[in-house]
Amino acid sequence: MQGTPVIAVFDVGKTNKKLFLFDENYRIVFERAARFIETVDEDGDSCENLESLRLSVFDSLHEVFRRQEFDVKAVNFSSYGASFVYLNKDGRPLTPLYNYLKTYPEELKKQFYDTYGGEDKLSKETASPVLGSLNSGMQLYRIKQEKPELYNQIAYALHLPQYMSYLITGKCFSDITSIGCHTNLWDFQKNDYHEWVRKEGIIDKLAPIAPSDEVVPAAFPGNSYKVGIGLHDSSAALIPYLVNFQKPFVLISTGTWCISLNPFNTTPLTDMELQQDCLSFMQYKGKPVKASRFFGGHEHEQQVKRIADHFNQSPVRYKSVPFDPEIISRLQGERPQAGRGRAKESLLQDSTFGQRDLSSFATDIEAYHQFILDLVTQQVASTQLVLEGADVKRIFVDGGFSKNAVYMNLLASLYPDKEVFAASMAQATAIGTAMAIHKHWNTKPMPNDIIELKYYAVTHDAKL
Repeated sequence: MQGTPVIAVFDVGKTNKKLFLFDENYRIVFERAARFIETVDEDGDSCENLESLRLSVFDSLHEVFRRQEFDVKAVNFSSYGASFVYLNKDGRPLTPLYNYLKTYPEELKKQFYDTYGGEDKLSKETASPVLGSLNSGMQLYRIKQEKPELYNQIAYALHLPQYMSYLITGKCFSDITSIGCHTNLWDFQKNDYHEWVRKEGIIDKLAPIAPSDEVVPAAFPGNSYKVGIGLHDSSAALIPYLVNFQKPFVLISTGTWCISLNPFNTTPLTDMELQQDCLSFMQYKGKPVKASRFFGGHEHEQQVKRIADHFNQSPVRYKSVPFDPEIISRLQGERPQAGRGRAKESLLQDSTFGQRDLSSFATDIEAYHQFILDLVTQQVASTQLVLEGADVKRIFVDGGFSKNAVYMNLLASLYPDKEVFAASMAQATAIGTAMAIHKHWNTKPMPNDIIELKYYAVTHDAKL
């Protein structure tokens, strides 16, 4: 008896590594998760355990192929960006998987930007804020300058999703969603590698670019399944929305970072936007997506702990606080609000609530409402950076804050001219990764009902 046709998707985050099997209706029919203990590089800095990851991919596939209830038609991969695996001519990694938070030498950074026209010019051309090791092209430049013998042994530098695909196919490719994600490698104005990549000879270390929706035959034992070349996770998470909604929208993806994504804004980044942590990356069809971000989820974690400690409550209490418009009206009448008299740059970098005196609040719920009001004011300042220049009527929020009634009601009230929705979809990144190669494994039409939307109407008056 033939098993259920499925696609296997490896979704590799910094903390959790997951394998999903999706059937042709994009329902999860199997999942497996793993966490690996980090190792250290030659400088003692923590980094991903590449060998554990490699073995986990092989073990997981062996397990899946043993299960006769599934017929694996394809495999694809998504992962965080900014991490290169450096392969020698035999296809073996030469170095640890360096952490993208690894400190970058200031002198070397100055040398690079001085050579190629300065930070402002290069950042604008590559749509990459100056982020050190988080600009993955800078990692290659560093190896060339500091370890020329190692550099000469590199046959290919593969971003992590493409390395995982290589493990199964034995073929090396580059992918535009990884290249286009704040790497310093891609010139968005010329739609080609930046001139420095050729001048430094870095281009010789980069594999040929393949389309994100392309598949190649597998070399790993199994049936005659096909393998995608992998995607950057932010680009993958956007795919279900691009498939389901044709009218312009902004997606606010909320987690540790609150990232506003506008795939319909094609205006070039300005100096001011770059200074406020705006960037562009590529969606899977090769078009730029303008993005802005602030540390909203991290701030929520810190301030909730502060409120809970002050009022002697459990932080769990704030996971489902009902929205109270009367509290908001009272707070706005009594207190200076976050956006008044403050420059946008300052608003995004500093927490207004962090400076507020908690003893001035009558209750912890009142303090929490003020905190979310301050946070949403920051959110609007961040989102406005990508809204301008595009006629967007819909805002979708996914991730943690989509379930926060106070946040969602306040966001709707501050965007009265737009439709604001909480969007929920299990495993958006993994589903997007499967959708990217839909035509190669799935006999059914692309689904249009996998995103659940909850509309938030404007029921009260809140102003910045």
